[in-house]
This record gives sequence, structure tokens and C-alpha cells, in this order.
Amino acid sequence: MLVIKNLEAYYDRIQALKGISLHVDAGECVCLIGANGAGKTTTLHSISGIMKHVGGEIRLEGKPITFRAPESIVRMGIAHAPEGRQIFAPLSVPDNLRLGAYTRKDRDGIARDMAWVFELFPRLAERRNNLAGVLSGGEQQMLALGRALMSRPKILLLDEPSMGLAPLIIKEIFTVIEQLKRDGVTILLVEQNARAALGVSDRGYVLETGRIVLSGTSEELLESQDIQRAYLGSSVNGFLADR
Repeated sequence: MLVIKNLEAYYDRIQALKGISLHVDAGECVCLIGANGAGKTTTLHSISGIMKHVGGEIRLEGKPITFRAPESIVRMGIAHAPEGRQIFAPLSVPDNLRLGAYTRKDRDGIARDMAWVFELFPRLAERRNNLAGVLSGGEQQMLALGRALMSRPKILLLDEPSMGLAPLIIKEIFTVIEQLKRDGVTILLVEQNARAALGVSDRGYVLETGRIVLSGTSEELLESQDIQRAYLGSSVNGFLADR
């Protein structure tokens, strides 16, 4: 579904990505884990066309997308739920969801998908008459994820969906991610909470200072002594360990 080869990215003269290569197969959930500043968000920005100063190759279903505009990349089938949620605060919950479907023309399909998002996130259904700006942080994260799903993407990019959320809300978000995976949605997940990310993923890559230093199945990474020392430890979200 998605292939990245020798990807480089720069902020002015600072090189943020140093030749990374990875792939995501159709129906997989693949995670990128690593510390702050490792290059995880930059990778997603490069895929979705937000990051302009890039080199290397990015292909979606064999088609090059490296230098396409972000709106073109959305139309090709990539949706991005960004770090920090970035919802449209003055707009209602349904209007935020409709904006996620701006590339689509099938009104009946859009209505069905909005109903589906409300089934995935009953809290959003309860808040459908509210402005997005008055939602809690967890509800805004649900809205950002639902907005991305409204484009009916071939691959969903999720950037730090657990950031700043309470443990119970994190569990709810990751339960939905698991449901999407069971439904066959292809997902590339960026997450600092390594235990949660590896708990829902098929495979993972570990980024350090712009380079991939380790990769493998989620089981292999969970069992890695290096990963346990660096990222798992006494995670505050250890409730996911027994899932």
C-alpha cells in the first residue's frame, strides 16, 4: 500500500530524516515509535505533503506521491489525523466531519459514513449539537480521527492519538483503532506510548534522531530488551499490557 525509500527531510539546513525506508501493506497497522524529536511526525508530514523539503521516494499503491500537493494526496487516498488534533473550533461537530469529506461528492455515502463515525464514537453523537471548541480533549481527538475517516482513506495516518489524554480515554481511542484494524483499515500510527502502539500494531519501526534503528513484529519489539529499557519500563498506561 505504502512504500518509503531513502526518505530525507530538512528544516532549513537541519536534517530531520536521514534516509529512512519502510513499508505498510494493505490491511496492516504499523507503528512508528521513538522519543521526541526522533522524526516521527516529520515522517507523516512528508507522506501527506505538508513537509516540502524532502528527498527520496514515497509511493502509494505504486504511484509516486513525493512532490504532490496535500489536497492531491488526500484525493489519492491518504488521510492524516494530526498531532494536537487541529479541529475547527468555531464549527459544529457535524461540520468538522463534513470537512473531512470535502473531496467526495456522494451525499448519501457521506451521510452513511457520518452515522458510522457516530457509532464508533458515541460521545460525538451525544455532542453533535455542540461546537467543536467546547469538546474535551478526548472528544476532540475522537473528532479528529472521525474527520480523517470521512475521506474513506486507503491509509490512515495517526499522529500521537493518546497525547495529553486520561488513561480511560486512551483505552477508548485504542479500542477504536483495534476495531478499524479488524475492519481492514490500513493504519500508520505514530505514538510515544510504545506499549499501547505495539499492542494494536502488526509491526513496528523504531526511530532515533532521524534514522530507523530497529524494526520487527510487534511481538519481537515488545520482547526486545532495548525497547523495554528505552520505551516500556513503568508506563503509566500499563493497563494495556494485558490486552
